[in-house]
Amino acid sequence: MKNALTIDLEDYYQVTAFEASSGPDGWDSHVSRVEANTAKLLELLSSANCKATFFTLGWVAEKHPKLIRDISELGHEIACHSHLHRRVYSLTPSEFKEDTRRAKEILENASGIVVRGYRAPSFSITRDSWWAFKVLAELGFSYDSSIFPIKHANYGMPDMPRFPFRVDTPAGSVIEFPMPTLAVASVRSPFGGGAYFRLLPYRFTRWAIRRINALENQPVCVYLHPWEIDTGQPLLQGTLTSRARHYFGLKGTESKLKKLLGEFEFCPLASIVNHLKPEEVGVPALVP
Repeated sequence: MKNALTIDLEDYYQVTAFEASSGPDGWDSHVSRVEANTAKLLELLSSANCKATFFTLGWVAEKHPKLIRDISELGHEIACHSHLHRRVYSLTPSEFKEDTRRAKEILENASGIVVRGYRAPSFSITRDSWWAFKVLAELGFSYDSSIFPIKHANYGMPDMPRFPFRVDTPAGSVIEFPMPTLAVASVRSPFGGGAYFRLLPYRFTRWAIRRINALENQPVCVYLHPWEIDTGQPLLQGTLTSRARHYFGLKGTESKLKKLLGEFEFCPLASIVNHLKPEEVGVPALVP
C-alpha cells in the first residue's frame, strides 16, 4: 500500500512555537535556510525515487519562486500552507480568505500548476474555525489535511473520523485527509510527523504505519519540515517548552527519514485523494 509523504515547506523561524519572538514583520531579518534544507530533502527523495506533497507558505514562494518551480518540475505536488503561517482560528473568515487566496495565487504563479490541497498552520482548523471549509471550497480547493483527530491543548478534534471523509459546505465539498493516529480501545495516539516523528522511536512509527496499512487497510499521511533535518540552524528565543519541542530529536530525523523511505512506498497526497471512492469518504458523524 502506498502512503502519503507531505512536507510543510517553511523556514525554521516561521514555526508557531516562536511566533511571539519571530513574527512575520521580522522574518526578513533572519538568515534563510529553506533553500539549502529543501535541496537536501529533495536529494533524499530522489535517491528513494519518492514523490511528495509540499504544503508551502505563500511567503516562501514569494521570496523563492525558483525553488517552488524546481520542486514542481521534479514531479512533486505543490499545495498551500497559508501565506503568513497564522493559525486559522485566530483570523476572521475574510482575513483567512484573503491570506489563503494570496498564497494560492503566488504558489500557482511560481509552480505553473493549479493548487488543490491545503494544510492549516499548526492544524488550526478546529471546531472554532470549521467555517474555513466553506472558504476553501470557494477558492477552489478540493482537499484539506488540517485536522488532527486527537485532544491537544492547541489543536485537535478528537471526535472526528481517523480516515478520509467528505465535508459538505454551501460552496461545495472538500475531502479531509486527517493526520495519522493509532487507536487502541478508546485512546488515540498521534504519530508519523513533526515532533512525534522526532521524539518517538523509529520502530514505533514503522509498527504503527504497518498496523494501519494491514489491519485497517488505510494509507497513512506522514509529514515533516525541511528544518527538521537541519542540525545547524540558529537557536531562537522562546519558552522552554517551545525550544524543547522544536530542537529535541533533530539529530536523528534524517536517519529516521532514510529508513522510512527505504521501508515504505510513498506518493503525493493528491494521488491518494484522487483515487478515493465515494463510499470511502462519508460525511462525518458530528459536524460543528
